[in-house]
Amino acid sequence: MRDLMMTRRRLLVSAGAGVLGVTVLNTVTGCSKSTDPGAVETPAPGPASSAGGAVAGGWSRVDLSFVSAYLLIRGSEAAVVDLGTEGSADAIGAGLAAAGSGWGAVRHVVLTHKHPDHAGGLAGVEPQVKATFYTGAADVAEVSATRPLTPLKDGDEVFGLRIVGTPGHTAGHVAVFDPATGTLVAGDALRTTDTLVGPDPQYTDDMTQAAASVRKLATLDVRTILPGHGAPLTSGAAAALSRLAASLKG
Repeated sequence: MRDLMMTRRRLLVSAGAGVLGVTVLNTVTGCSKSTDPGAVETPAPGPASSAGGAVAGGWSRVDLSFVSAYLLIRGSEAAVVDLGTEGSADAIGAGLAAAGSGWGAVRHVVLTHKHPDHAGGLAGVEPQVKATFYTGAADVAEVSATRPLTPLKDGDEVFGLRIVGTPGHTAGHVAVFDPATGTLVAGDALRTTDTLVGPDPQYTDDMTQAAASVRKLATLDVRTILPGHGAPLTSGAAAALSRLAASLKG
């Protein structure tokens, strides 16, 4: 589907502004451009790590160099949104441990879409968990899984989280929204580069649909944006999303 290349990556696990851990491993990169992060960087611990893990109802990011997985932890249970490329299971497991959780806590795994840099880690994660696996209904047939995938549609609820249908990047693309905290896990519907932008046109099926999905996301009470590519946007997220939506044609 995409040209693949082997690259070395680092894992940064963060909750809010705090970095919880770091490791390095190899992976293949797929539907998005990647860069070699070079040597391992060990950032200074932030306030989230001093508490020993993610807070209840909070989130943690597993930074897989050019793509991210997100851990949404509530008490003793957790959901994982996106699984990175093939071979990412160990990194996500390390992220769960750094956030004070583990594979045994994972009850839900949501894939925002079918592309291999978001769903490629599925084979390594499936044996680790007793969880329900989900993806958008229109993408189900194109995701290779050993267990049945539960199809998602706009308005569904998983783990107290609202599923928002965001087609365009792929036909079945979904985002995950926590109305209690205003946290939006956007998949590839949004990216953070120099500014907040929509999906990469090079890898997007229908840019007109994608623009409509961005405008739809802008109607939500968003306070934090967790994109598939780029750093989380934790300040001024609503204003940035409104500006982006207003700038899009179609």
